[in-house]
Amino acid sequence: MPEPIEVRKVAIKHVSDASGLAELIDAGVVAADRVVAVVGKTEGNGGVNDYTRIIADRAFREVLVDRGTRTPEEAKQVPIVWSGGTDGVISPHATIFATVPADQAAQTDEPRLTVGFAMSEAILPEEIGRRPMIEKVAAAVQVAMERAGITDTADVHYVQTKTPLLTIHTIRDAKSRGQHVWTEETHESMDLSNGCTGLGVAVALGEIDLPDDADVMHNRALYSAVASCSSGVELDQAQVVVVGNARGVGGRYRIGHSVMKDALDADGIWAAIRSAGLELPERPHSDDLDGRLVNVFLKCEASRDGAVRGRRNAMLDDSDVHWHRQIKACVGGVASVVTGDPAVFVSVSAAHQGPEGGGPVAAIVDLG
Repeated sequence: MPEPIEVRKVAIKHVSDASGLAELIDAGVVAADRVVAVVGKTEGNGGVNDYTRIIADRAFREVLVDRGTRTPEEAKQVPIVWSGGTDGVISPHATIFATVPADQAAQTDEPRLTVGFAMSEAILPEEIGRRPMIEKVAAAVQVAMERAGITDTADVHYVQTKTPLLTIHTIRDAKSRGQHVWTEETHESMDLSNGCTGLGVAVALGEIDLPDDADVMHNRALYSAVASCSSGVELDQAQVVVVGNARGVGGRYRIGHSVMKDALDADGIWAAIRSAGLELPERPHSDDLDGRLVNVFLKCEASRDGAVRGRRNAMLDDSDVHWHRQIKACVGGVASVVTGDPAVFVSVSAAHQGPEGGGPVAAIVDLG
């Protein structure tokens, strides 16, 4: 049986700040050696060359080494997923997941938060956007589920991944071996890697059958309602964190999920919070959360028809500010109004993650 989970959200005060994690450890809230995952937002451009992810990653891993017994190499194995870009009011922050001894957690037979982690086989540049990547991601999700003690896919509410995207170097590598890649546009490969990974999650959880290569980025009816996929240059495997609920684990926290049907669907966020077990009035307000919401995790995507609720927008035609940044700022504002807190995890590039123009939402609450 997996151990209970303690989960806390901490602010990132500047680009290399990991003091929030250090303070949790020093206060005895979590132990450095028991941190099992970190999911956070950094303040960079969110693009291929977003160095803030690397700076934050280094800072947090240094705290794990300084405050615990892990070696630097061992600390590198802890899954830390950074989503770059805090456009609009989104505030840089990190959500820390750590195990606690069973005898120090609330005992209950009700479903409570559990976390599992896995790494896929290496993903080659020419596999990004194609069936081999889907299959490798799906296999890793199943391993992470097992490690989380989850046997029913319905108990999985959030799958956070980090996968490789294409760079000039990896494109050249593929060509040197006589292979061809799905795209030679490195920024486009971010959407591609995320979307293909979303399909892998959906296959693992039985949400869809194994798709064909032609479905990737084209058949948007195929998606996962719980996948949150990010990509970067810092790895060549799929890093998979499965978050769900399991009976007998114990602890105070529970997770739920829903989907936003479009960029303005605040009701979809409230539905995820209710799914996590928090009772709310019919027309809730952020005050009704009463400090019980740990965080929400959202993916978003500009609708390809260039409209929201029948009204035209110019995001996809804007040559000055990429639509990634515009839709992220929009959905970050909607989520901040719901939660009353701008430190929300909102990530863009949601192909095959939630419905077209919308995206998955997960919420973690403290049930006391």
